Amino acid sequence: MGLALLILILKTMALRTGNEHYAQAARFWAKIFAINFAMGVVTGIPMEFQFGTNWARFSKAAGGVIGQTLAMEGVFSFFLESSFLGVFLYGEKRLSPKAHWFAAFLVCAGSWLSGYFIIATDAWMQHPTGYTLAANGEIMLSSFWGLLLNPWIFWQYLHNMIGAVVTGSFVMAAVGAFYLLTKRNEDFGRTFVRLGVIAGTLATIMMVFPTGDGQGRNIAAQQPPTLAAMEGLFESVDGAPLAILGQPDVEHHRLDNPFTIPRALSFLTYQRWQARVRGLNAFPPDEWPDNIPLLYYSYHIMVGLGTILIGVMVLCCWSLWRGSLYRQAPLLWLLMLMLPFPYIATTAGWVTAELGRQPWLIYGIMRTPAGVSPHVSAGNALFTLIGFMGIYTILAILFLFLVSREIEEGPAQTVEAVAPV
Repeated sequence: MGLALLILILKTMALRTGNEHYAQAARFWAKIFAINFAMGVVTGIPMEFQFGTNWARFSKAAGGVIGQTLAMEGVFSFFLESSFLGVFLYGEKRLSPKAHWFAAFLVCAGSWLSGYFIIATDAWMQHPTGYTLAANGEIMLSSFWGLLLNPWIFWQYLHNMIGAVVTGSFVMAAVGAFYLLTKRNEDFGRTFVRLGVIAGTLATIMMVFPTGDGQGRNIAAQQPPTLAAMEGLFESVDGAPLAILGQPDVEHHRLDNPFTIPRALSFLTYQRWQARVRGLNAFPPDEWPDNIPLLYYSYHIMVGLGTILIGVMVLCCWSLWRGSLYRQAPLLWLLMLMLPFPYIATTAGWVTAELGRQPWLIYGIMRTPAGVSPHVSAGNALFTLIGFMGIYTILAILFLFLVSREIEEGPAQTVEAVAPV
C-alpha cells in the first residue's frame, strides 16, 4: 500500500516534467509491486477461509456484521486494484500519459480502500458499534454507517497506512542505496534514495504524531487494561511513569529493573503530569490480556524500532539537504541494512493490537474461546499451522528470489533517460 503511493508520486513527476527517467522508475517498482500483490493474494485467501474452518462460532455470530466489510473489500477495492494493475502494467503503450497516470491512481486508491475495509473489520472487533444482539445470540448489523464510521477506525487506519508508507520508503531507499554502493543504475539510485528518504522522514514522524498519539488515546479510553499491560503498569498511580525498559513479573505484579521517565505516561495519555493512570490492579484479572509479557515486549519493540527508524530517516534527510548523502557510504549502508526493520516493527504493532484485545475476540461481547470451531481440536489447528508455515516458507523464498532478480536486472533502459540532479 505504501509502495502504491510512491509509484503514483513517480508517475506524477513523470507527467509533470515529461522526463522519461521517472516513468522508467515507476515501471521498475510496478514489477515489484505486482510480485507483492500476487503474494498477498496467495497468502490472504487462506485467511478468509479460516473464518469458517477455525472460527466457525465467531463467523456464525458476527458474520452479518463483518461480512459487510469483507465483501466490500473483495468486490470493490480488490477488483479495482487488480483490474487497473493489469492496465498499468500492460497498457502504457495503448494509453495516453494522463490515462496511464490515472490507472496508477486507481491502483493506489484500490489498495488504500482495501486497507480501509480490512481496518474497519478489525476496528469493529476492537470497539464494536452499529450492532444489536438478537435473541438467539447472533450479532445483527443495525447501522451500516455506524460500522464504516466507527470512531476507532480513524486513527488505526491512518496509523496502519502511514506504517505502510514507512515500509515502502525504506524499501525504496534501500534499493537506491544498493545501486549507489555498487555503482550501477546510479541515476535511479539517487532518485530512489531521494524519494524514499523524503517520504520516509515525513511518514516516520507522522507515525508518532498524530497517528500513534491518536491510537494511544483510543486504547486509553476504550481498553484501559490493554494500556496498563502494554506499559507494564500494575498499580494505579498519579503521575504515572513511562517505562522505557524493564521486565514484567506478572506473578509478583511488578516491573523488574525498570528504566522510566517520571510522569511521562500521564502527560502523553491525558496531557496532565499528575493525571491518574489506572494500572492492572484496577481491573479484574479475567479482564487482563492473556499474555502480558509478550504484549509488553511486542509494544516496546514496535516503539523502539519506530524511534530508530525516525532517527535514521532524519539523519539521512539532513545529509540529503546538505547534498552529501549520495557520497556518504556509511549512511547508504545504514539505509540498506535497515530494510527488514520496518517489517519487524509493523508485525510487532499488529501483535500488540491483537494481543491487547485479549481475552476478547469481540471486545466486551465475545471472549476468544467462545469463537473457535467446536470440532477443531488444538492438534488439528497445530497440524494446519505447521503446514501453512511450510508453504509460506516456500513462498517467501520464491518472493525473495523474484524480487532480487528484478533488483539485479535494474530499471529497464529501453529509453535514454536523464535524471535531474
